[in-house]
Amino acid sequence: MNKRVLITGAAGFLGSHLCDKFIQEGYDVIGMDNLITGDLKNIEHLFKLPQFEFYHHDVSKFIHVTGKLDYILHFASPASPIDYLKIPIQTLKVGSLGTHNCLGLALAKNARILVASTSEVYGDPLVHPQNEEYWGNVNPVGPRGVYDEAKRFQEAITMAYHTFHNVETRIVRIFNTYGPRMRLNDGRALPAFIGQALRGEDLTVFGDGSQTRSFCYVSDLVDGIYRLLMSDYVMPVNIGNPDEISLKDFAEEIIRLTGTHQQIVYKPLPVDDPKQRQPDISKAKEILGWEPKVSRAEGLKITYEYFKSLPKEELSKLPKEFQSRK
Repeated sequence: MNKRVLITGAAGFLGSHLCDKFIQEGYDVIGMDNLITGDLKNIEHLFKLPQFEFYHHDVSKFIHVTGKLDYILHFASPASPIDYLKIPIQTLKVGSLGTHNCLGLALAKNARILVASTSEVYGDPLVHPQNEEYWGNVNPVGPRGVYDEAKRFQEAITMAYHTFHNVETRIVRIFNTYGPRMRLNDGRALPAFIGQALRGEDLTVFGDGSQTRSFCYVSDLVDGIYRLLMSDYVMPVNIGNPDEISLKDFAEEIIRLTGTHQQIVYKPLPVDDPKQRQPDISKAKEILGWEPKVSRAEGLKITYEYFKSLPKEELSKLPKEFQSRK
């Protein structure tokens, strides 16, 4: 009998790629999503497969899954500024109640659980690059606090279930990731820049553009997550690409990639926007034997082709009130 895995947030960007990965590895997969930010088109190719089931359910409510479960991957959460600024309460609930429910299910099923944390637990960091021992610089009452603190609580309750209930837990801290199935207008820098280029608009950079990001292609991230799940390491692990670039240079890179001739326009930096974001992946290299393989040039080319193939209605302009950058 195949091993069985539950993936929450299955219809989202990362969740859908994880469904693909576990199907390819020979697992029976249960995908769960309430579709508040996910999209069924990301997993519709899996519905015909006998080894895939889909549950339309909100993990913030009690979770019931019949039969055995070997693994749970908790990826249900809004993950972009446009989402967590619009639905702050749901963001907090899925990080707290949702994580509690998933951990309770893991305890009941004697399943190993991996929870998706984020580099946002580091806030606007005072340490660079960010390693797992850094505790962060987070504003709990700022606009980003609903996401940052939800993830920090998620890590705390996960460790509590590990130490108190002996649940097998894993925590991945995900840095900026990109690739096909990413939502074009989710408010983050990469899809926002490509969307503006495709619409013939100037590219919007917030602040002076000196703030940095590090972009990891989705296949590399999924490989790192899979390795972490199968490892024996219970403390948080950074998974991301340490190839750091300023947002100004990144905007210029997108202009060259798309062959457009837009200008870069500058706007005030959003509240609590991180100035630097670069993972220290020493632990992932040492413990998991993992490091990214896909270069930014290669990954961006694939992602740009995907965005170009989208229907024109998906190129609609991002609402002004959510034009922030993660």
